[in-house]
Amino acid sequence: MKINKFPDRNTWSELIKRPVLRKEELTEIIADIFKKVKENGDQALIDFNRKFDNAEVENSRVSDEEIENAEKLIGEELKLAIQQAKGNITKFHASQITEIEKIETTKGVICWRENRAIEKVGIYIPGGTAPLFSTVLMLAIPAQLAGCKEIILCSPPDKNGNINPAILYTAKLCGVGQIFKTGGAQAIAAMTFGTETIPNVHKIFGPGNQYVVAAKEYCQKFNIAIDMPAGPSEVLLIADKQAIPEFCAADLLSQAEHGSDSQVIFLSTDEKIFNQTIQETEKQVKELPRNEMARESLKNSHFILFENSTEALEFSNLYAPEHLILALKDFEKYIPKIQNAGSVFLGNYSCESAGDYASGTNHTLPTNGFAKNYSGVSLDSFVKKITFQNLSKEGLQNLGKTIEIMAEAEGLYAHKNAVSIRLKQKNERI
Repeated sequence: MKINKFPDRNTWSELIKRPVLRKEELTEIIADIFKKVKENGDQALIDFNRKFDNAEVENSRVSDEEIENAEKLIGEELKLAIQQAKGNITKFHASQITEIEKIETTKGVICWRENRAIEKVGIYIPGGTAPLFSTVLMLAIPAQLAGCKEIILCSPPDKNGNINPAILYTAKLCGVGQIFKTGGAQAIAAMTFGTETIPNVHKIFGPGNQYVVAAKEYCQKFNIAIDMPAGPSEVLLIADKQAIPEFCAADLLSQAEHGSDSQVIFLSTDEKIFNQTIQETEKQVKELPRNEMARESLKNSHFILFENSTEALEFSNLYAPEHLILALKDFEKYIPKIQNAGSVFLGNYSCESAGDYASGTNHTLPTNGFAKNYSGVSLDSFVKKITFQNLSKEGLQNLGKTIEIMAEAEGLYAHKNAVSIRLKQKNERI
């Protein structure tokens, strides 16, 4: 870990830098994968499963029987936990459904906006060492609430050609219609172009490694939308003298264990808490099963001592963290000062893990500084918003002159005429 005390503002730009992902040859690799999937469809996926996951999968679609068998492999305790999380996430995202509100902007001119679900969405769920069944909840629930007609899910198979049973159980619970055994960039390519088995979609959601991230960026060349630019997980924690070092260390390590390229930032205004948190982090990391990844992550992480919380928040806004934790006594007074963050956790007991799993908010969040201009996934991520307007004859008479003047000023006389010809019409046809 990198320790800094009272850094000069001129150095902040260096301190906010994320670990640089290896991108050499990535574009070339992704382009080749997309080309093969587009040309060879399912056969390309079979070949890639064998090459990248050491899995023999002849039929990529998960059968109903496989889903039923997976459900039997899930313990009742985990099922109940998933169901409770589903309830909270559903409740929070259902609150985002809005009523149609018609506005009369000028007498006789009515404008409004309506939501339309994106018809076909694809969800990517990583497998490997951390099968993120929680992400199924975060993506499938708002997709279902939004009314998406087709929700498909892709996840890499294990060496036996199976998808983690918790992923399958959660997908069924959340109404995912089709599940496929394919991962990595090839899964993104399959959802982009479609294959004999996998349908193409209009928007792709979900986290992944650098190849998945690059593939999501690349698929936009083919008019496919994505949830947001993504990168490794990150957390920034601000602590004052009432913070609890054991809690702080645990929260930092909860993100560090995601991977060696994850980053954690600890800011404190109290030197005692600062030093104790460093000691506690070094102690707790030894006890983690995934401590090798966490240790690598800590090498790229910063522990910084600041003069006061206001200065720490200014640094946080510059960093724009995916997760922001305020372990501060009077955290409420600092809320208005938060400008850039994906999701915020307030007080000593609001652990970041709550948002990752079950509090109700979404854990699919902007990383790598994109919290400056992107929001996390919400119900809005799964809908398009269409505007409507209805002008009565009186409405056009009230607004027409304004439109004519503006159109003529822009030199667009056909635009002007579309109004003028109606205003001159004596017979009431509107």
